[in-house]
This record gives sequence, structure tokens and C-alpha cells, in this order.
Amino acid sequence: KKKKKKKKGKKKGKKGKKKKEKDLTPDRTIESLYEELVEQNVLQRCPKVSMTEYLGEYSYLGTTLRQAGVEPMPSLADVRRVVTELAVLPLGSEAVHEKSPLVKSVLLAGPRGTGKKMLTHAICTETGANLFDLTATNIGGKYPGKKGLAMLIHMVMKVGRALQPSVVYIGDCERTFLKKAPKGDPSDPKRLKKDLPKVLKTIKADDRILFVGTSKAPFDCELKPLSGAFQRSVLIPRPDYASRYVIIKTLIPKYGGTLSKALDLSSLCKVCDGYTMGHISTAVQSVLTDRRITQLAKKPLVASEFVAPLAKIDPIYKEEEEAFKTWYGKTPLGKKRAKLAKGDDDDDGKGKKGKKGKKSGKKGKKKKK
Repeated sequence: KKKKKKKKGKKKGKKGKKKKEKDLTPDRTIESLYEELVEQNVLQRCPKVSMTEYLGEYSYLGTTLRQAGVEPMPSLADVRRVVTELAVLPLGSEAVHEKSPLVKSVLLAGPRGTGKKMLTHAICTETGANLFDLTATNIGGKYPGKKGLAMLIHMVMKVGRALQPSVVYIGDCERTFLKKAPKGDPSDPKRLKKDLPKVLKTIKADDRILFVGTSKAPFDCELKPLSGAFQRSVLIPRPDYASRYVIIKTLIPKYGGTLSKALDLSSLCKVCDGYTMGHISTAVQSVLTDRRITQLAKKPLVASEFVAPLAKIDPIYKEEEEAFKTWYGKTPLGKKRAKLAKGDDDDDGKGKKGKKGKKSGKKGKKKKK
């Protein structure tokens, strides 16, 4: 019996050793792998977008709301700052990457038109990173079967490591973690579900590789695997009044319009309540046609012109925003935040009394001796 136990111990020791990753393409150069990924449209040319183009203002009401016991939604400027801290600085600078905690994956969750893909492009532009697109619709039908998927992931990681910094983008990632995949979907959205956590484990401290997932309906899928795959979740809200003002004031001159006294910006911002940056951008572009731009000198822009194009777009209703808020509250980060907020309230005056009580108890024990 004793001998058998010893053998078991040996087996356990063997299991503890980490297996080295197999190189599935030992004969091929990085250039040939790079070329293949470009041909398959997995490695894509990223449109140039700077982080400053992601418009938004700080919410100056946030602290007032917190004092009243209401947790405010983050402002777009907060989103820009957090994405810069989590993604841009560690990917762009080796010194920052070494000293900052390792973030392997980030989830950008928010309603449609809030600029999730734009932020991904901004991360790549600011850091000069390669963009690998592993969205289900993009890799559907490519590299079929388990061996094909293993080869695809291996190629992405091998090229990504050799030419780092690299960003691996997964769009509409909630589809990967759905309980039941829709029947007849050629893209096979659940394809990466099992392999994604395994791949993230292979990312080491030296690797400047970041997985960025975007989701417009994270509450539709299973929470545990989604929050398990993505270390950090960034909630992107619909823009508040201050952000809408900045967006409109910037976009009108950008698309050839001019700001005059005839244009009531304040009223236009109130009309745009519930609309995201993407919605406002499409409305501004539909109003400022080439013909309308030529007429601006005689007939300046008026706020009422934007009402018709905005009416054609469905806004983001409060119910949808609340659904995002409740989903974020269930995530590990959301729970931690809620605990900390509760802890601050409980500590006011109560904590000190408790400590005093403990001390008096200790004194009592000494007297008995």
C-alpha cells in the first residue's frame, strides 16, 4: 500500500509541470504567417483615430449625486481616461507595462453607437499596435474544425508576440458566451468559448498583447464565462448634456458647417438626449450635404433642421441604460465597488466604537490573571 501511495505522489508531480506550447508552424517565417493572416482578413489595417477624437466632457454633477446616495453613470471623459490607463499606456510603453499590473483583456460594453470600435481603433493608432480581428462573423468559414481553430489562434499569437504591441479584437463578444447559439448561424459564434480562456492563460508578463471585446448586449449571455474571460469591464454610457454639447460643437465644423447665433446649441443638445455619438454624427452628416454647405452664407444652420434626421433613429431609452447598470452591478468589479461604497458608509463612527470594545475586553482578561 505504501508503495502505491508513493507512485501517486510522483504522478501528481508530473501534472504540476506546465506543458510547453507546441509550435505548429516551425518551418514557416513570420513574414509568411503575416501574409496569410492579411489574405484571410484576420490581420487588418486599422483606420487612424486618435484618442482625442473620442469626444466627451467630465460629469461635474457626479460628486453631488454621490453625496445624495445615488451612484452616477460614468462620463465619456472617464471612459477615455480609463481606456488610456488600461490599454494605451501599458501597450505603448514598455516601462509602464513592466510596472503596471498585467491586464490581458478588456471588455467595452455599451449601447449601439457609443464608439466601442472607435476606441479599439484609437488604442491601435496611439500605440502603433497590430489589429487582429477574431469576431465570429469575420472568422466564420475560415480554418474549420478544432485543428483549424488551433492553427488560427497559434498563428495570431505567434505573429502578435513577434510584432508586439498587438490588439486582438472580438466584436459582439456576447454571442460567444450565449447559452444557446441561434440555429443556422454560419459564423458559429460559440467557436471561441472554450479556447479563449486557455489562450489568455498563455499571455505572460513580457507580452504586450491585449484582447479587446465589445458588446452591445452583455446581459443576453452567461455572466460567469464572460467576466471570467475579460479581466476588466468598461461601461460606456449614452452621452450626458455636457458631452452632447462638446460633440455637436465639434462635429458641425468638422463636416463643413458653421456655428452661428442662429443655431441654438443648448436646445439642440436637449433634443439629442438619448442619442449616442454615432447617432448624432449620422444626423449631422445627413443635414450637411454639399448643397446645404453652399447655402450656409445666406441661410445659416438652425436647430430644427436636425429634428427630422434624428427622428429616423431609435434613441437609447432609460430601460436599456438601466439594464446595463444592473448587469455591471453583477460583475465582479461592480460587486467590489458596491462593497467599498457600503463600507465607507458603515465606517462612519461605527468602526471606532467596535475597536474600543475589543481593547476593553483584552484589559479585562489581564486583570483576571
